[in-house]
Amino acid sequence: MAFEDLAHLRRARDLMDREYARPLDVPVMAREALMSPAHFSRQFRAAYGETPYNYLMTRRIERAKALLRRGDLSVTEVCVAVGCTSLGSFSARFSELVGESPSAYRARDHRDTAGVPACWAKAVTRPSRI
Repeated sequence: MAFEDLAHLRRARDLMDREYARPLDVPVMAREALMSPAHFSRQFRAAYGETPYNYLMTRRIERAKALLRRGDLSVTEVCVAVGCTSLGSFSARFSELVGESPSAYRARDHRDTAGVPACWAKAVTRPSRI
């Protein structure tokens, strides 16, 4: 893969990191990377090991976990805040990646991570498909 392609892919990945709550689809991300949607999807998976959609959903679930740990928003409010339009799909993906439902995660005691710096908490609590 050419260096230029990686730079364009990074632009699309940065867009997902920054604008995760916006309605983003592959054509929008591909335009950011200056590629056709099919080429973008193939190149993104080759470079980052997952599809653009899976990467975006991981970002959304990471943010959802942070919002749920605060405990002041309902699961539905968190779902909307992170850019998901279907509560059922959000809950299913959250459960798949985190291992428990959003409601169970929200109800759990999170005081053990309260004093952990955000950058470290993000790395430790990152959802994983493994």
